[in-house]
Amino acid sequence: MGKRRSRSQSQLLNSLTKKQKKHLRDFGEEHPFYDRVSRKEAKPQTCQLSESLDTSSSESEAESEPEQVSGYNRLLATLKDVSKEDEEEEEEEDSVIDETEMNLEDGDSDISVEEETAVESTDMQKNAALPADPKGKDGHGPPGTSEESPEEFTDAKHESLFSLETNFLEEEGGGNCPLKASQDPFAQHVNKELKEKEIQAVATNPKTTHQLKWPILGQLVFSSRFQQLETFKPPKDIDLKSLHLQKPLESTWIKTNSQFLSGPPKSSSPFTPLQKELFLIMNSYRDLFYPERTALKNGEEIRHVYCLHAINHVLKANAQVLANNSRCRSQKRGVGDDDDFRDQGLTRPKVLIVVPFREAALRVVQLFISLLEGDSKKKIIVSNKKRFNGEYGSDPEERPPNLKRPEDYEAVFVGNIDDHFRTGVAILQRGIRLYAPFYSSDILIASPLGLRTIIGGEGEKKRDFDFLSSIELLIIDQADIYLMQNWEHVLHLMNHMNLLPLDSHGVDFSRVRMWSLNNWSKYYRQTLLFGALQDAQINSVFNKYCVNVQGQVAVRNVPMTGSISHVLVQLPHVFQRMEAENLASVIDARFNFFVNKILPQYRDAVMSHTLIYVPSYFDFVRLRNYFKKEELNFIHICEYTQKSGVSRARHFFLQGEKQFLLLTERFHFYKRYTIKGIRNLIFYELPTYPHFYSDVCNMLQATTRGEEAAWTCTVLYSKYDAQRLAAAVGVERAAHMLQSKKNVHLFITGER
Repeated sequence: MGKRRSRSQSQLLNSLTKKQKKHLRDFGEEHPFYDRVSRKEAKPQTCQLSESLDTSSSESEAESEPEQVSGYNRLLATLKDVSKEDEEEEEEEDSVIDETEMNLEDGDSDISVEEETAVESTDMQKNAALPADPKGKDGHGPPGTSEESPEEFTDAKHESLFSLETNFLEEEGGGNCPLKASQDPFAQHVNKELKEKEIQAVATNPKTTHQLKWPILGQLVFSSRFQQLETFKPPKDIDLKSLHLQKPLESTWIKTNSQFLSGPPKSSSPFTPLQKELFLIMNSYRDLFYPERTALKNGEEIRHVYCLHAINHVLKANAQVLANNSRCRSQKRGVGDDDDFRDQGLTRPKVLIVVPFREAALRVVQLFISLLEGDSKKKIIVSNKKRFNGEYGSDPEERPPNLKRPEDYEAVFVGNIDDHFRTGVAILQRGIRLYAPFYSSDILIASPLGLRTIIGGEGEKKRDFDFLSSIELLIIDQADIYLMQNWEHVLHLMNHMNLLPLDSHGVDFSRVRMWSLNNWSKYYRQTLLFGALQDAQINSVFNKYCVNVQGQVAVRNVPMTGSISHVLVQLPHVFQRMEAENLASVIDARFNFFVNKILPQYRDAVMSHTLIYVPSYFDFVRLRNYFKKEELNFIHICEYTQKSGVSRARHFFLQGEKQFLLLTERFHFYKRYTIKGIRNLIFYELPTYPHFYSDVCNMLQATTRGEEAAWTCTVLYSKYDAQRLAAAVGVERAAHMLQSKKNVHLFITGER
């Protein structure tokens, strides 16, 4: 076939409708309905056959077929016998023909919608069957960010600059490569060799623990599943040189952290007391769980110190790779010295930072830039900075000016609060590349939802989690917020951490560390977990998934007072204990106890204006269905209720038209509306956040009409709610309540 169709064939193709072309492609002939029949009757013709012709000869029929090829058969041959070189040309011509047909008024009037949809779906399947972009195959495609566009990852200008394979160590910017004999904690950690017996014994060895009290962090619990458990206490004074910070962090850290320091930068300590103790634990490469991180008080302090640790780790790891690149270039490696060059994992990403909102990711990147620039007049290269600021920044005018919320709410929901994002950051030679492909990145910054959409689930065709195979530092910040989003995403992420990759992704296996090849990466991964509260689900993740060879450190301070001391209204608090055989039966035991013991007391019309606070959405659905079945006079508000429905429910409850109001904790977390008209308060379960208890109780003072004497507050709890109970009433009262085996009614009046 030539490069162009003949003019007659093109005209014939142009005259076809979509339905005709579809039938032609599928069956190789024109539909009988469209056969062109002349109105004039054709005269019959008679012909005489030669006597020597054998009509039954199949050879004669085969020889006569090429002579009787119709126009449609010739057209079909042109459609089927297309060479690979002409496919793109034909697609362009077909698209022009389709556009021409769409402009015709009478040509396609007989085509049904179903047939058009079938043709479009066929075209989509053909486009999907085309060869994928080679960049998408090796991870340089969609996993880079949440916004997947054709122009993504086309930063060819900086591709070679941030490549670890083609760069070498610079004497002025890289520093010295840490050696095995070095006192650098990084070198000691990555060069630590485990034996097969130690790995096998981890599952059976009992966890050894030791408690220490530090001046600022308080009560610490050191633990390890390996035989050796080492503890230490913080020194009084700390020197930056003793921390083995990579250049240029020694000079840039003081300026970056100056907003938290008191006194002149040169005379004062480079860390705050809290930062000093936290960084000492981080720099020892132990797992850390700090449950007292609050956005209103110490959130930025902690973000600064873990960003310092993350970028210090990346700079050291990259410096080691670049130094070995220089050694490989200057000398030929022998057979026996391959282990000296093992300096990387199976994939390049080393650090994963999980944050809940885009604003947090923006602040992390800004800290990285500040830590690399510092006071130097020479600005570092930051590629795609404008795009990043536009997508992760926020417009102050978008926020309603008259919106009044508590201070902790303003601190959490500041800036861009989109929770679906992911991006890669490459750091090399005093430069930062934003929106780097995941497999060309050193640091990944993402939300749990953003990672969940990449990792996918069982049975999904498009899923990728190889980039998690060699994560050496996992930072989960503001873990308590994930309880309000979707905790299943966090569990899904942890289940896919440090698995062997399904593809090699172009790795040089002679440079991969042996413990990474042995699938022991999870024993070398450091996990830093920060949250605002002690919660059983967060504790479970730390205890189950953190198996670092260096050990674990958890802060275990107990609350002495409890949030009940912040209740401003004179209100009797009745705590009723329910019994459950085990943790799995708590949900059913609580429901039965509420339906049989608590709810009958509030069915009377006298007990109107009753608010039921439900922390779990699943419990909320169960109660809502039960209330509908019993035909109770109630209204409900959850995080999925539209604004008009919320206003209508609040009005009905205030006017007394609805006796009960079911309220979810997630709605209170995201909205913080003041519910007016509450006279009776029931906590179906203790709140996740301790201060929510006092917040909801103080709603009773929103409408004071002389009913203060009739106010009630009932709380359901069990022995499995020890942490939440201690946070609400204090550790001493909680211990007394948990020791009692019978249902205890404690009447506690909040102090003004």
